Parts: sequence; structure tokens; C-alpha cells
Amino acid sequence: MQFMANFKCNHTARSVQEYFTTLHTLGFSQEFLRKHELVFFPQALSLQTAKDFAPWAEIGAQNAYPAFNGAFTGEIGAQALESMSVRTILIGHSERRSLLNESQEFIARKFAFFAKLGFFIVYCVGEPLGVRQQGEKAVQDYLQAQFANIDLEATRVSVAYEPIWAIGTGRSASVREIAQTHTFLRTLTQSPLLYGGSVNADNVREILTISNVNGVLVGSASLDAKSFHTITQNALL
Repeated sequence: MQFMANFKCNHTARSVQEYFTTLHTLGFSQEFLRKHELVFFPQALSLQTAKDFAPWAEIGAQNAYPAFNGAFTGEIGAQALESMSVRTILIGHSERRSLLNESQEFIARKFAFFAKLGFFIVYCVGEPLGVRQQGEKAVQDYLQAQFANIDLEATRVSVAYEPIWAIGTGRSASVREIAQTHTFLRTLTQSPLLYGGSVNADNVREILTISNVNGVLVGSASLDAKSFHTITQNALL
């Protein structure tokens, strides 16, 4: 299973240090670390701290510009990531699509750039509530459009399905909705499929028993180290 934590625009370098110190104290068994994968996406300013204090986990960037370096004010390039040995990136998250207006064309360009460099890409897809209310066929059409010009064979990829209406709302998709959507996504890729959208310690075990769910991408419930640790342990009870 893959357990991933997206800190979004939360935490500082100091609190990330405290976070991973707490996780180290709580501990993961060698068997757990051998069987399962832990990936954390802190803010860019905390990437090096995360690398220093969590050498047992994969640390990824929440975003980067599709260039090695250059005149891209305010952006992070591949050169900076590689200098920290960060080789994992989150691409296509709904907040970047909707709040920051990243088009599918730009997302595909970013995907192709980092795939060519051999990055491990966690590629996010998901639909808004209005599309979900139109039925499963509308959901499938919407999601399929988010794979336009995305070569899932170009590098190591995990696909994270995050229904936008379930992100940070406390409402997770139902077992039936997750099962239907992940069954459809499996027709598009053999990559690991993650579910994200109000995942917490109470619902994670049920979510991970659904066919074609290979892990979870956790948002707000991952911000507290004890909470995230509980999620990983409850998943395996």
C-alpha cells in the first residue's frame, strides 16, 4: 500500500522537524516499511528539512515549473529539486487546476518534462460536485479528459483520484462511488490507484478494502503526525 500525505500550504521548517521527530518516536516497524510506501509532500521551504528528518520516507514536491532553471520568478525548477535529491512530484492537483488555472495542456507539459527526467509522478484527477450529480458516465468522461496527452508509461506513476467535492469537506465518497470510479480508472492504467478526499483514521480501512484501491493520499488528516500514524496503522488492522 502507498500512504501519502499532502501538507498543502501548511507547516514550517520547524514544525516539519517536530512532525517527523514525533513520527520517528511513534515508529514504523521494519515489516511495515518493507511492505508499504510512505510519501510526504511538504511545502517547498520545508523540503530539505523533511529530507533530513525523514530519511526512511519518500519526500516529494507539491509543484514545480517544467524547466531545469531560468527566468521563472517565484517558481521551483528541477535543478533545485535535484540538488535536494527530491525525485517525486505531485502533478494535476485540483487546487492547481481550479485555483491557479492550470490547463490540461500545461499539466501535460509539466508531466512530460518531469517524466523525461525520471521523476516519480503522483498524478491527480477528480471531478467537481456538479459533474458527479450528472451520473457515472459524466464522471468518466470528465476524468478521461484529464488524461489527455498524459503518457502513463513514460515514468513511474501513481494516479490519485480525488473527488473535488470531498477534499477538505469531511465528506468522503461512498464505497460504491469509489469502487465504480476506480474500476473505470483501472481500464485506463495499471499504475497504482490512490483515493484522496477526507480520508481519516475512521474510514481508511474500509477504503483500502475496495478493489483497485492501492493506497491513499491524505490531506488535512495528515497534518498532525499522530493522526497520520494512526491512519497508517488502522489501515492494516
